Amino acid sequence: MISVRGLSITYRTPARNVPAVRDVSLEIPAGRITAIVGGSGGGKSSLIYGILRLLPPRTELSGSIFYDGTDLVSTDEEWMREFRWKRAALITQGAMNSLTPVLTVGYQISEVLQVRLGLSRREAEKRTLELLAMTNLTQIHARKFPHELSGGEKQRAVISMAVSCFPGLLIADEPTSALDMITQAEVVTTLVGMVRDQGMGLLLVTHDLPLANSVCDDLAVMYEGRIVETGTPSKILRSPSHEHTRKLLSAFSFKGGARP
Repeated sequence: MISVRGLSITYRTPARNVPAVRDVSLEIPAGRITAIVGGSGGGKSSLIYGILRLLPPRTELSGSIFYDGTDLVSTDEEWMREFRWKRAALITQGAMNSLTPVLTVGYQISEVLQVRLGLSRREAEKRTLELLAMTNLTQIHARKFPHELSGGEKQRAVISMAVSCFPGLLIADEPTSALDMITQAEVVTTLVGMVRDQGMGLLLVTHDLPLANSVCDDLAVMYEGRIVETGTPSKILRSPSHEHTRKLLSAFSFKGGARP
């Protein structure tokens, strides 16, 4: 679905230039779950924001990002705005705090459907309830304001909004970072179940190696702006070839006390 080739991202500041992504090449297949893991500051978030062309001004982006033959690096902004909702949608880090506090959850999802898909208000309201049901939320939740929902409920509402236009690819940046362990498991189960049911691809960005191992089909390890290792989770975690992967393994314990 997406092919990243020789991508480099450098943040230009008055003091100095900061390279965040260095010559990254990565294949993100359609209909599969791909995880990018690595420590903080390794360039994971910069990579996905580069793919979506959501980088701050004065950022240098070079290389190619192909989506069905279209190079996202050189296409115009109008095309990208359409791409971000209808072809690839983003769940940001701390996304549950991105909901507008003075509007009900149902209204916010319905508004996306009306603006992006041109649905009537009645059609959008009906579709909103269907989307919420996919994440085990009800009409009662739709009528609530964000502060009236638990952390897990808010995150599931954000997932419903992200898939509202049924993009081919869902990109999730640390989607469980602000949640407790039990809620994390519920949200991940919901997210993965929806992706599998709808035949979407998922690009999961996380520092949590056990989480990535439990859900992904393909795994990439990122360190200091570079992809240093790629493969299936079982292959990488049983025989890690890079020192950073070995350090990540040592930082986490796996269920049963053994590596996969």
